Amino acid sequence: MSNTPEGQQGHDKSHEAHQAHEVHEGPIKTPKQLALAVVASFVVPIVVIILMANYVSSGTKPAAGSDGMGEEATARRLQAIGSVEIRDASAPAVLRTGEQVYQAACGACHGSGAAGAPKFGDAAAWAPRIGTGYEALLNSALKGKGAMGAQGGGEYSDFEIGRAVVYMANQAGGKLAEPAAPAAAASAASAAN
Repeated sequence: MSNTPEGQQGHDKSHEAHQAHEVHEGPIKTPKQLALAVVASFVVPIVVIILMANYVSSGTKPAAGSDGMGEEATARRLQAIGSVEIRDASAPAVLRTGEQVYQAACGACHGSGAAGAPKFGDAAAWAPRIGTGYEALLNSALKGKGAMGAQGGGEYSDFEIGRAVVYMANQAGGKLAEPAAPAAAASAASAAN
C-alpha cells in the first residue's frame, strides 16, 4: 500500500464495497435458514387461521353489548302475545267494590289531580260534577272525558264503574245511591213483567 493518492483511493473503494456488502446482508445467512424461513412463512399463518377458526366455532359467545341471541331473549320474543281465559258462564261474576275499582284504575289521576282530574275528596271540585247527576258522571266515566280514557283505561263492567263513580262522588260530599247489581236489576225487570 502506498500513500499515494491512487493507492489511498483504491483502498477506500475496497473498504466501501466491503461495507456496502455488509449493509445488504439480511438475517438469513445460510440455505438452511432460508428453508426454515420459507416453511415458517407458510406454516405460521395456517396455524393461526386454524386456531382462530376453532376459537370462533367453539361454544356460544355473547355479542358485545347485546343479549339478543341469548336463550332468555329468544324466549321473550317467542312468548304468546295474548291469552285465552275460559270461564264458566253460569258461575257468578266476582264484582269489585267502588273502592277497589277506584284504587286500581281511578286513584292514579284522581288521587293527585293529574291532567285536570278532580282530586279525590275535594268537595269544591266535585260539587259541579255531582250536580249534573249520576247518569252524567257515569257517562263521562264510561266514554272518557278530557285526558281520561273510556272506563278510566281499565277493564271493568259498567256496574263496577258505576260503583266507583258513586264512591268518589260520595267521598266528596255527594249523596248518590249505590247502583243496583246487574242480577238484581234483571230479576226486578222480570218480576215487573
